[in-house]
Amino acid sequence: MAFDECVENPAAYDYIKASCERTLRWLVRCQDELARLGSAQMLFGINQGGTYEDLRIAHMQEISKLDLPGYAIGGLAVGEPKEEMYRIVAAVEPHMPREKPRYLMGVGTPGNILEAVRLGVDLFDCVMPSRNARHGHLFTWGGVINLNNKKHERDDRPIDDACDCPACQNYSRAYLRHLKRVGEMLSHRLCVMHNLYFYNTLMQRIRRSIEEGSFGEFYGQHAEMLDGRA
Repeated sequence: MAFDECVENPAAYDYIKASCERTLRWLVRCQDELARLGSAQMLFGINQGGTYEDLRIAHMQEISKLDLPGYAIGGLAVGEPKEEMYRIVAAVEPHMPREKPRYLMGVGTPGNILEAVRLGVDLFDCVMPSRNARHGHLFTWGGVINLNNKKHERDDRPIDDACDCPACQNYSRAYLRHLKRVGEMLSHRLCVMHNLYFYNTLMQRIRRSIEEGSFGEFYGQHAEMLDGRA
């Protein structure tokens, strides 16, 4: 990833405009340096522009001219409403090269991922699966569960009946909650394992639905449910 400036949101229009110009200059210098070194490393440019559609579009048009291996949308998922994030992704996507990977940085919940895929995004990264797992927030195909809730104290069910990860196949919600309550690190490990497995499975199912031409149906079944409470 080329160096960029990820400004706070919201920020003044003039500052963000200058920031986009600065990010573009850094990207050109980075591309030139990789060429000088004869490096075969892939370089992605990062689109910035806050929540200003005109700045986002202009910046994307400029960095697209550099014919990079891939392009990212940065500076989102930093506290703005998800509807604002979707609005900007929808505005920028038509100006991204169709034959190049599109990467939405720092996103997100399962619902965020499904919506972004619908808008044309290919790649994601986020701390959410592991960070939330350490706090007992677990993703399931029926929605999010909070392992800290007392209702799970004697719950012999797995985290998710529809999941075949090692944590779900071998341990109950009650046991995982007990481990967490007594400060046993194994709880963190098992919960992180589950959330990462869930995300990997989600992406596998998304890819399969796209290949089979059924993504619209898959989206309709899961987009709202996955971010809700189980």
